[in-house]
Amino acid sequence: MAYERFVRSMFCMGLMGMAAGVCSGQDTLTTEEVAGGLARPIAFTHAGNPDRAYIVQQRGKIMVLDLTTDTVLATPFLDLTGIVSVSGNEQGLLGLAFHPDYATNGLFYVNYTMASGGDTVIGQFSVSGDPDIADAGSFIQLLTYDQPFSNHNGGWIGFGPNDGYLYISAGDGGSANDPGGRAQDIEDMLLGKMLRIDVDGDDFPADPDRNYALPPTNPFVGIVGDDEIWAYGLRNPWRSSFDRATGDLWIADVGQNNYEELDFQPANSLGGENYGWRCMEGFHCTGLTGCTCNDAGLTLPIHEYTHAEGCSVTGGYVYRGAWAPHLRGTYFFADYCSALIWSFRYDGSGMSEFTDRTAELAPDVGGIGSIASFGEDANGELYICDLGGEVYRVRPRCRADVNGDGTADTQDVLAFLNFWNAEDPAADFNDDGTVNTQDVLAYLNAWNTGCP
Repeated sequence: MAYERFVRSMFCMGLMGMAAGVCSGQDTLTTEEVAGGLARPIAFTHAGNPDRAYIVQQRGKIMVLDLTTDTVLATPFLDLTGIVSVSGNEQGLLGLAFHPDYATNGLFYVNYTMASGGDTVIGQFSVSGDPDIADAGSFIQLLTYDQPFSNHNGGWIGFGPNDGYLYISAGDGGSANDPGGRAQDIEDMLLGKMLRIDVDGDDFPADPDRNYALPPTNPFVGIVGDDEIWAYGLRNPWRSSFDRATGDLWIADVGQNNYEELDFQPANSLGGENYGWRCMEGFHCTGLTGCTCNDAGLTLPIHEYTHAEGCSVTGGYVYRGAWAPHLRGTYFFADYCSALIWSFRYDGSGMSEFTDRTAELAPDVGGIGSIASFGEDANGELYICDLGGEVYRVRPRCRADVNGDGTADTQDVLAFLNFWNAEDPAADFNDDGTVNTQDVLAYLNAWNTGCP
């Protein structure tokens, strides 16, 4: 069997095979459902344990996903249904982030809108003696701010991989066209911003409702502007993410009537970017006041698309996993309304390899509809949350196709051995957390099986 496959691979690399098209490429990815029957899954994240992931349900529950069996545990990790607003389509429990030192301090953070009044709360909890259950009585309020309308709450939170600070995406407060000009107002106004706080300190010991410190390198510290602001000019940043390898920040900002946009902040940024809302939507002038369209001081998006392709962008992640190493460095994102999924590479100045992944990522059973969020597990593998109740894992259609050209041939053997020699996680073919000779046997078995 191995000999026959080797001969076939060598033939495929020859001119005859290339000319005949017998080794033409094909889709390299697919998806599989790992959780179903959920209630509005809106975020997916991890706490560093490769065997566990956490699914945020918008109406207030955080569920634990056992990744060794792809089973959702029956008991919620945390249940906040009594204090989270459930009235608005954009309100609820919207964000979850685990402290960088969670393994030792057990602290994690949530972003939700209050059942009473709908204002945003950033709160801290700790895990209980059971690692799969939080201590519901450990709540400490870090920060709260008013929400004048029920929509545009933002909601994502995440720790910067290079600085350890907590970043908070805040929408412009809602209604249409930012009637209060909040996104451009940097004085006494946290809406329409990316905020950054230090959860390990407390600069307000006399205020029980403010339990955080202000990073001294935030751009408006010591000058006009709220000290919590890291960047501004955002409408409704719906799902941001850090590239775990580079520290670059990606922000997907939902547009008003015509354009959806992706914003990019390099890891070496000093903050203070103005992303242009409400005088700009994507690359276009809105005619609204607050800033000057195309002003040199604005930071324009790296990509936009029109409402002919959707109506609400959902930000994703730069893939850094091991299962599809040929896609490392590729950013994935989607549109909530159309369920279109795209990917591309970005080198800081230009895009390449822009690809429509929608058909490729369609699961064998069912379909992905309202894409509310992407997520990563501890190993950097990618997941998709369908607000209809499912979570899907993105995986290679044929894992033996290491170089991602659509076939499993001798070039993939060489690529695998290079990963194995480098002890790269891509060579951990039996997924036991180590790279050893057992992975060589596992890979050769997969290679002999071939790709469909």
